[in-house]
Amino acid sequence: MSTPAPALAHALRDHLTMLRRHLLHARRYPSLTLNVLLTPVVLLLLFVYVFGDVMSAGLTGGSGGGRGDYLAYLVPGILLMTVGGTALGTAVSVATDMTEGIVARFRTMAISRASVLTGHAAGSVLQTMGALTLVLALALALGFRPDATPVEWLAAAGLLVLVSLALTWVAVGVGLTSPHPEGASNTGLPLMMLPFLSSAFVPVAAMPGWFRPFAEYQPFSPAIETLRGLLVGSGIGTVDAVLALAWPVSLVVLGYCWSRARFLREPRQH
Repeated sequence: MSTPAPALAHALRDHLTMLRRHLLHARRYPSLTLNVLLTPVVLLLLFVYVFGDVMSAGLTGGSGGGRGDYLAYLVPGILLMTVGGTALGTAVSVATDMTEGIVARFRTMAISRASVLTGHAAGSVLQTMGALTLVLALALALGFRPDATPVEWLAAAGLLVLVSLALTWVAVGVGLTSPHPEGASNTGLPLMMLPFLSSAFVPVAAMPGWFRPFAEYQPFSPAIETLRGLLVGSGIGTVDAVLALAWPVSLVVLGYCWSRARFLREPRQH
């Protein structure tokens, strides 16, 4: 009677091998990572130095404190936008693997099929953490001064990892269903666009009344408001806290099940 230990060890080795493969690809082809990172960096600089004074006045009805106040408001949204951008890159990476035939070759090998997906997912989360570190370092250099306690920093990091994992699994599903990398980029565009329709740049209360329900309850706004409360002490509403956890947990489950079902489906013969 065989024991499950050797099989588990082989599966773990396969997962680590696929993770290493994903990270090596990211190192060899850094242009996609740089392009994804460039968007939040440019937006951070643009909104702080070009629109900072005007946007700050809008936060408090004309009595804002200048760029520093708006920087504190903006950074949490930029961090979540960085997460969405990295996930979009994962969708393109998965679609590239599907179209170049390497996945078909993996199917014929004696490896854990799940490792092909988890390698992309784990690698994407690690890339996201690296990108977030760089964006946060830039924000600190610009004058961002969070007043979070160590526990709040830990909670903020946990929230960012959870959101990253959720968007990554959705992106993996997008990549698996797209006929080519360009299609994955277009289909996954909401991962970058939804933050623009959230409370990332302006408060929901400043938006048109008919649009507020969508902006308030879509996946990004509760996470941004919760992250903002943890980092700068703006207060966290109960609804935001619940939705900030419910949305990513639901997306992790749905994204993983969707991705797994699509990957296990045998490819059509043409």
